[in-house]
Amino acid sequence: MATFNYSNKTVLITGGGSGIGEALSKQFALNGANVHILDYQLEKAEQVVEEITNAGHKAQAHQCDVSKHEQVKEVINDIAAKHTLDVLINNAGIAHVGNIEGTAEADLDRLYEVNIKGVYNCIHVAIGKMKEQGSGVILNMASIASSVGISDRFAYSMTKGAVLTMTYSVAKDYIGDGIRCNSISPARVHTPFVDGFIAKNYPGNEAEMFEKLSKTQPIGRMGKPDEVAQLALYLCSDEASFITGTDFPIDGGFIKLNG
Repeated sequence: MATFNYSNKTVLITGGGSGIGEALSKQFALNGANVHILDYQLEKAEQVVEEITNAGHKAQAHQCDVSKHEQVKEVINDIAAKHTLDVLINNAGIAHVGNIEGTAEADLDRLYEVNIKGVYNCIHVAIGKMKEQGSGVILNMASIASSVGISDRFAYSMTKGAVLTMTYSVAKDYIGDGIRCNSISPARVHTPFVDGFIAKNYPGNEAEMFEKLSKTQPIGRMGKPDEVAQLALYLCSDEASFITGTDFPIDGGFIKLNG
């Protein structure tokens, strides 16, 4: 059921072919948006687009490595030539487990390229188009790791901290251009990535580890991708026009109640 009106609005979602990104893509399309999925894995993006269009909604898939500036520029400029850029959601990201000793230089570079430079690339290309329009919404996917210490997440926390402060900077610099910029900070969300991580690292103990990881949230469970998508729907909507420069934890009480 649609909850917000995104008719005649174009929404760009990076990493929209799986996990939280898939939920974002489907929810924005359900609410009338013309969704453009930018994903490194084109096949997954096309599968989501097929589901969306079969349901009678609008979506297109674009192969895009967000770490490649020229590729991002080409894809976004192509979309902007045909549509307004109403909403950009920087969702694409990768994870890494390890403290600083367990983080090789190559690991650090890989996370920087996607989680920091990828967000920079997309905003850098889109922001000029939004300025010309005099409007636009940018939503970045940060993390609870942006603002609290989490064991064995050195590189991931570093990159998500940068996403948070990029959010504040863009919101401050472009508030006079009619552009809003916010971020969402999820705790652990149950996605295929989580299932894969548990299966790879704890074979034979999947159920036990799933329960343990679920209970790291005070509320006693992991979040659902659709719950994140519902928050995003509101923050990018006209109903949230008074909200900018703010991070929104969706964390089952993790930040405030884990003391």
